[in-house]
Formats: sequence, structure tokens, C-alpha cells
Amino acid sequence: MPRKRPIVLKDLCKGCGYCIEFCPRKVFDWSEDLNRFGVHYSVVKRPENCVSCGLCERLCPDLAIIFVEERG
Repeated sequence: MPRKRPIVLKDLCKGCGYCIEFCPRKVFDWSEDLNRFGVHYSVVKRPENCVSCGLCERLCPDLAIIFVEERG
């Protein structure tokens, strides 16, 4: 079964931090850069911790997190 991984669409993220706070595996953290809103957006810092539960995608109020299939 192909594994899926989360991707943060930085220009949709408003920096609410829900994914960082509620991810049970601590996959996300704050970026050092700013996005178009002038906020630090979340980034996938520990992808190896992700179990593809999808909680982050469901919690994100801005639909800024999507899952894509990992290749190879």
C-alpha cells in the first residue's frame, strides 16, 4: 500500500498552529520564513514520524494541508 505524506501549502497557511499543537507524532513545526500573509507558516519537520492519520488535514481551517502519495 502506498504511503502518503503531508504537504503544507504555505500560501494558504495563516499560522494558526493547530497542526503543530495537535499532531500526535509532532511532525510539524514553524518555518523560519514568512508567507504571503507575513506569518510563520507550519512545515513538515519530522516526516519520518508521520503515520498518515490525516488529523492535521481535518483540523486545518484553511485547507492548507494535503496528503500526497510518496514515490519510490
